[in-house]
Amino acid sequence: MRIAIIEDNKALANAIAYRLRDRGHAADVLHDGDEADVFLSQDGADLVVLDINLPGQTGLDVLRSMRARSDSTPVILLTARSETSDRVKGLDLGADDYLVKPFEMDELEARIRALSRRKKLDYGISETIGGLEFNRTSRQVLANGTLLEVPRRELAVFECLMERRGRIVSKAQLTNHVYGVGADVDDTVIEPHVSRLRRRLSDYGVSIKTARGLGYMLEVPG
Repeated sequence: MRIAIIEDNKALANAIAYRLRDRGHAADVLHDGDEADVFLSQDGADLVVLDINLPGQTGLDVLRSMRARSDSTPVILLTARSETSDRVKGLDLGADDYLVKPFEMDELEARIRALSRRKKLDYGISETIGGLEFNRTSRQVLANGTLLEVPRRELAVFECLMERRGRIVSKAQLTNHVYGVGADVDDTVIEPHVSRLRRRLSDYGVSIKTARGLGYMLEVPG
């Protein structure tokens, strides 16, 4: 699952991102409300963890903009203990859940799992491409019914390319998906992951084409 973490406390945001990435999710980290609004309108996410107190637009402003453009992405608000009125306002604006700081990471994970089930997100849908089947719930790739072992970061690359199959995906987009927006890594870090994934998929009629200077595209030969 791709989760956007919008929190101006960098230590907390990075701790959440580390925990979620360790669980196999892609995590995008943003610290500013204006930046978050642009990111969500252009790139989007499967779920948003959103702090109310942000520089630029507040978390409530970001939430209001999401719902105004009919973006129904599930949102978990992060609030301070004294912000009861803001929590109520956030729920009225369309937030799906909230957590009061400080909180345990186990509780955040439980809220994310519960929200995914409640919203009946499409992570249980299996999609077939070439000789492969990808299950979004288990994040497993099957080849002729047999589990194909794909390392976590290669799997994140595969997910990103699958979402945009038939379209060119830039190195920056892949890097953001795998490591999160704002991660201190160069775009070239994605190249070995793509190279290994390409070799892994080649036996199943699935290829990753390189568009020189532009990025990569997942395709199945006709």
